[in-house]
Amino acid sequence: MDLKITKTLVIPSNEIKWRFSRSSGPGGQNVNKNESRVEIIFNLEDSKVLNDYQKSILKINLKKKLVKNILCLAVQENRNQLQNRQLALMKLSSIIKDGLNKQFKYRKSTKPTKASQKKRVEFKKKRGELKKNRQKEKIYQV
Repeated sequence: MDLKITKTLVIPSNEIKWRFSRSSGPGGQNVNKNESRVEIIFNLEDSKVLNDYQKSILKINLKKKLVKNILCLAVQENRNQLQNRQLALMKLSSIIKDGLNKQFKYRKSTKPTKASQKKRVEFKKKRGELKKNRQKEKIYQV
């Protein structure tokens, strides 16, 4: 089952790996028998569909979700494995689509204003004066 991201980008099923395990939470009699929890694993580096530019953009935009350039999602919202698989595919598709479309912003470097610099210096002077007033006067004998 191929994963359609956009009209031109389709990830073939051989690039997506699945892992199944027993789900936590409710399930009644089936809780210890059925493996309804689904993990979907997609390796960015090994993908033959994505070009180098797309891979670099995804690495930048999805860096919090990637572990060693591998995107892994776990879904256990339903008691049915098939529904969890469909949900995992939808989530993976939306994550990749958002990662490709999201523009990363560069920080525009700015300098502090004259007023903020003056305010900072005034605060430092007041603080220094306060600390100076706390000290006992030193008397030097000659």
